[in-house]
Amino acid sequence: MDVRRLRLLLELSRLGSMHEVAAELGTTTSAVSQGIAALAREVGTPLVEPDGRRVRLTPAGHRLAEHAVAILASVEAARLDLDPAAEPAGVVRVAGFATAIRRSLLPAMDDLARTHPGIEVRVHEYEPLEAFDLLARDDVDLALTYDYNLAPSSWRSDHDVADLWSVDWGLGVPARERRAPFTSYAERDWIVNSRNTADEEVLRMLASMAGFTPRVVHRIDALELVDDLIVAGRGIGLLPRGRASRRGVRVLPLTDPLVTMRAYAVTRRGRDRWPPLRAVLDRLTA
Repeated sequence: MDVRRLRLLLELSRLGSMHEVAAELGTTTSAVSQGIAALAREVGTPLVEPDGRRVRLTPAGHRLAEHAVAILASVEAARLDLDPAAEPAGVVRVAGFATAIRRSLLPAMDDLARTHPGIEVRVHEYEPLEAFDLLARDDVDLALTYDYNLAPSSWRSDHDVADLWSVDWGLGVPARERRAPFTSYAERDWIVNSRNTADEEVLRMLASMAGFTPRVVHRIDALELVDDLIVAGRGIGLLPRGRASRRGVRVLPLTDPLVTMRAYAVTRRGRDRWPPLRAVLDRLTA
């Protein structure tokens, strides 16, 4: 069974279109079609069937795609893990959000520089949706991501996920304001993240429970800029508790329900057997 054809089937199960698979892998739709047809001949059963102008996987195709996750991970692990006893050395590319880079990755890099000087960590600052895309394209080896208890991530079948830490979030308001029922903020302007959707999902859930639809007027990535807008009276938004916010900002607790951000280290299945990546993960999760 040709592992390259298995990769075509796995990507078709994920993307749903031979045209999109071709674009993702840098080949032609015809090559994708021929590869999957050849794979069907190898296994002796149809793997796709017509679905209007597109195709969909047959039950056998879905089962083989599930097997392909483990098969391709094992092949990749065998390629990467040539000498597990050797001193870890190589470039580990990490995409992560700013807080995780500051809180988890930078201390890990300092330790690794002493214990494994042959490892070079290259840092790319991205929000989770962006980091997941980079991980799927093999443009990075590790993604540091987050979700919320009220807006959990949907993990892919080829993701390996390790918990890092969690922090409660609250409502950032001007310092002069006191805690009030969430319904009292129905007429306020709101600030959400410009590069990820999770905190807006949480806000809309909280607002829905309180019986209103939030008026989102600002989309901001940097928490420091969120602070500035709050101080200027331009809106309110969700912020982490325990963080040193700008003077003039107060973060009120949210308890009914509690809002908790959860941070993760995410790799593609089987890749963590590569010694340099394993060393980084071990330090992050220690």
